[in-house]
Amino acid sequence: MNFPRVPHYRRSGLNRLLPCRMVTRAGELLFQGLLIFSILLVPLSLATGGQTNQKPAPTGKISISGAWALYPLAVRWAEEFQKENPGVKIDLQAGGAGKGMADVLAGLVDIGMVSRDVNHEELARGALPLAVARDAVVGTINQNNPFLKAILERGLTGGVLRDVFIEGKVRFWEELLGRPGQTPINVYIRSDACGAAETWAAFLGGHQEDLKGVAIYGDPGLAEAVRRDPYGLGFNNLNFAYNPGTLKPHPGLVIMPLDLDGNGRIGPEEDFYQDRNRLTAAINHGLYPSPPARDLYLVVKKTSVRPVALAFLEWVLTRGQDLSEEAGYLKLDPQAAARELEKIRDIRLPEASR
Repeated sequence: MNFPRVPHYRRSGLNRLLPCRMVTRAGELLFQGLLIFSILLVPLSLATGGQTNQKPAPTGKISISGAWALYPLAVRWAEEFQKENPGVKIDLQAGGAGKGMADVLAGLVDIGMVSRDVNHEELARGALPLAVARDAVVGTINQNNPFLKAILERGLTGGVLRDVFIEGKVRFWEELLGRPGQTPINVYIRSDACGAAETWAAFLGGHQEDLKGVAIYGDPGLAEAVRRDPYGLGFNNLNFAYNPGTLKPHPGLVIMPLDLDGNGRIGPEEDFYQDRNRLTAAINHGLYPSPPARDLYLVVKKTSVRPVALAFLEWVLTRGQDLSEEAGYLKLDPQAAARELEKIRDIRLPEASR
């Protein structure tokens, strides 16, 4: 390569050096111009690059149905996600875990809310469960029960509750306390296929179909049945047993304490039902048994999940976890959330959605 030839100047006389100084000054001006141009160009490049790598905001409709247990938290998630993503519309309906699973496998909804473990048949049909929170099922009795004081002092064991709910051997309140008398126990159970009933039955060593009693639809209906009946005995998801405003049991309801060590009395380590926060702390520390404590799931069908639904699920497992505790649930620990996020990354999207 031929470089331009630089003229040679003699060193005798100041005026003879002037052309060299002029060349040097021109070089300085050129360098300064290039430097300013480069400084102006960098932010522009960064801004352009940021726009290129940024994910587009999700848009579209998401349909969700299923478990009453997860419904209050799902409402909060849906509200917040739609605020952050105005282009998304979420249609949310409660109807029991059985409905949520059936709907998602049939392609009627994008996401099913399920409050029980997913069985092998459902997994074989393409169900992918993502654990998103934890809560519990609790036994409930009426606050005007004539034997309330003794029950709160003694509690009830899982074995005795099995004799009431599954075996049908114990039919009178006095039998629970070893007293004479025939005050009937009016047992209420769920009529809809649901995680609460399956979880409560699992605690008693059975399945939902083994439970005996007057069948009531939905969590609110069962709570209302017990609230109206002084001799009523039932069970509810935690967030339908406690008032979300006061964090105390709903008026008319009392949470039935479990005699976990079987010693015939409720000790300080078993006494955590007075408000929702104390119970969730007991669940978190493993003091309340599992079952009836359990994981809650959002379920998708692997072969038909859409990108907008995936975006919502990823949000639930990240930013959405911050809403769990204020809604009365236990959020996932970071390691558990990371495992569930990995499942989302492994989902194979259908060709039409790519």
